[in-house]
Amino acid sequence: MTDTPLWRAVSALGTRDPATPLWRGVIVLRVTTLLFALGSFIVHYDGYTNKWLAWTSFGVMTVWTVLSSALYARPTSRWPWLVGVDLVLTVALMFTSAWILTTAQFDANTPLITTVWAAVPPAAAGTRFGALGGVLAGLVVSVVTGLVRFRFDVDVARDGFLLTASGFVIGLAATMARRSADALTRALRMEAATAERERLARSIHDSVLQVLARVRKRGAEFGGEAAELAKLAGEQEIALRALVTTEPTHPSENGTTDLRAALQLLATPSVQVSTPAGEVQLPEHVTAELVAVAREALLNVEKHAGEEAHAWVLLEDLGTEVVVSVRDDGPGIEQGVLERAAAQGHLGIAESIKGRVRDLGGSVALDTAPGQGTEWEVKVPVAARGKR
Repeated sequence: MTDTPLWRAVSALGTRDPATPLWRGVIVLRVTTLLFALGSFIVHYDGYTNKWLAWTSFGVMTVWTVLSSALYARPTSRWPWLVGVDLVLTVALMFTSAWILTTAQFDANTPLITTVWAAVPPAAAGTRFGALGGVLAGLVVSVVTGLVRFRFDVDVARDGFLLTASGFVIGLAATMARRSADALTRALRMEAATAERERLARSIHDSVLQVLARVRKRGAEFGGEAAELAKLAGEQEIALRALVTTEPTHPSENGTTDLRAALQLLATPSVQVSTPAGEVQLPEHVTAELVAVAREALLNVEKHAGEEAHAWVLLEDLGTEVVVSVRDDGPGIEQGVLERAAAQGHLGIAESIKGRVRDLGGSVALDTAPGQGTEWEVKVPVAARGKR
């Protein structure tokens, strides 16, 4: 199963950083800005007051360019703390300009020893942490620039705007790249799982399902105990068909499961399940509780409505909330029966249905009358999708 081209594509996407092209851009930016800083260093070198410190600062810039570029080039070494060290080191080198440049050079707006090399940390922070990280790093570099120059004028403000804007844009691009890759991975995983289920369904249809269908048909013709076996075979046939045609219900990487797929497994000859065409992803525990509520309602149908009763399970995703309805065509519940049962200490429905839904922050409505069947309507707010 995992050796198919689709699963190999899913595996490849899962091990690759979608922001890798942006990291390559950060490396190119670091190297080119170092070359620009070298040109500025050569042009203004004669005017520096502390040439030894100037050489030391530029040497550190060169070594860090080589080291950080090598680390940024490898997906396994793009640690969050590395970006933090990058920013701190850059800021420290910017402060050395206070002892390198003369007062006349500051008055002439001579570039700091780091010059445009200092623009790399906001780009790296945006690539690693997103738009907010890029903006914060850009603001830090901008403020330090003003502190080193002892003034906040139009030039400093302009540079600060460009730094924060570039950090924001690069961060936004990195975030969109990761989201797009996640969406593509989910789509490929779903396609691969669907293809595998179809393969299994074809195999099972040619063997097990055909046998169950024949037992159901012949048993019903013979009657008696054979009819009972036919009924059981029919139930297993429907359950097996639902199993091989329904998406997996195990949790996804973000801890959610598909409520639609989980409810479809409740289908039997006497229970029909109607769900939306798309997935209804909810946190794993929310899905489990709603399925338990539906099972409890169906159990009450089996206990009190008789074997001939039919039930319908309906799932609706309304955007702001999900609604699960369980309706049957049984005799219904007489008014006051539930209240008397609760007063006598029989809390099965109250705790299994109302209690579960209450814990999820939802609501329950019961519509029933003698001879008109029973309908439970459970509503859970969409906010429950984010609960863990």
